[in-house]
Amino acid sequence: QVQLVESGGGLVQAGGSLRLSCVASGRTSRNYAMGWFRQAPGKEREFVAAITWSSGSTYYATSAKDRFTISRDNAKNTVNLQMNNLKPEDTAVYYCAATRSPKLLITTTQEVDYWGQGTQVTVSS
Repeated sequence: QVQLVESGGGLVQAGGSLRLSCVASGRTSRNYAMGWFRQAPGKEREFVAAITWSSGSTYYATSAKDRFTISRDNAKNTVNLQMNNLKPEDTAVYYCAATRSPKLLITTTQEVDYWGQGTQVTVSS
């Protein structure tokens, strides 16, 4: 079992930046591929960014590419999402996700084995 705890959300003006962090704890958390999803009110949860366990591969949603950067520190069991040039449409609850397949780039909710509780990101115009 893996527990995921996100932090770093908040209120920011359009064009600003936020850095989300997710700390994993529990069983063999270092061997999990990780990712970030988000869910806006009235919408389905959607993929944002993914990273393999070795950090050898990353993948981004079109909306996140060139603005967001996913990274991880396996020694600290942490995955981060640096978000720059934020837009009002980025407003959502952001969820950390993990899968037991270390080489998988998580892009769908069906591939997720563990979820965090979410952290709210609000971007004002």
